[in-house]
Amino acid sequence: MSDDERDANNARPHVHQHQMAIQADAATSLGVYANLMMVSHRKEEFVLDFLFVQPQQAAPGQTVATLRSRIVTTPEHAKRIVRALQENIQRYETAFGVTAEATDLPRNVH
Repeated sequence: MSDDERDANNARPHVHQHQMAIQADAATSLGVYANLMMVSHRKEEFVLDFLFVQPQQAAPGQTVATLRSRIVTTPEHAKRIVRALQENIQRYETAFGVTAEATDLPRNVH
């Protein structure tokens, strides 16, 4: 019996695992740090803006955030991103313990 037949008999979706070579130039492979993310969407796409909120304020009462990276993707891929993050957070917390969710912007440091 093949894996596909076994999966069909057990009513489990068959998961295909593919290997992929990833290429990146030196600058891209370093990544960027972001401590805030904003999400917007329309029917055809989701826009994920990754921001860096600076610890010092530009002027009293004014928060400065710099766009570090913008990802534009389809709603279908957005769902895959959410699932991948949920699975990885679960693995992380199994290995290192439960973490608290951030509840506010980073605190200003003077």
